[in-house]
Amino acid sequence: MIEPEAGDVLMVVDVQHDFLEGGALGIAQGSDVIEPLNRALNAFDARGLPVIATRDWHPPDHCSFHHRGGPWPVHCVQGTHGADFHPSLRLPRGAVVVSKGTDPAREAYSGFEGTDLAGMLRRLGCRRIWIGGLATDYCVRATGRDALAAGVAAIVIEDGVRAVDVAPGDGARALAELVAGGARLVRSGEIIT
Repeated sequence: MIEPEAGDVLMVVDVQHDFLEGGALGIAQGSDVIEPLNRALNAFDARGLPVIATRDWHPPDHCSFHHRGGPWPVHCVQGTHGADFHPSLRLPRGAVVVSKGTDPAREAYSGFEGTDLAGMLRRLGCRRIWIGGLATDYCVRATGRDALAAGVAAIVIEDGVRAVDVAPGDGARALAELVAGGARLVRSGEIIT
């Protein structure tokens, strides 16, 4: 069992309509992350601990889109339904939203790329992030890797992530990489609420 404590920040990564089943870039069983993340959100909210939610917030001509030569279909365009957080995700009133991928000429998988996330974590006195969301092998991996590189400990909520798995096993390899870098894996049922 593990309990969130002072110095902890919960990072909810890209739980947006376009990454869930039926979305433009839907991940198989993507919505299965919501219940485990809500358990973590309840634990953090009950203790008054900070929650940050990242989101892809792309302009319509973003470089990652097929029509610009990128690898992905059009997704999470600013102001569209596809870019909205899923309504079942119980983000607390004080949650801070960090928008990434806003520069049409730059990809941004990590919540740290092109944002003030590093500064925000410093101002919050963050010593450890808890991370979950979509997708394990892209934005969760990149955000966790950058947190570890910045000297912040990381806990990945294993049942609160799902992978794209463009190549079979990408998600498992991403988790193994994070663990090799010092991250810890927990399941949402281990969180003391």
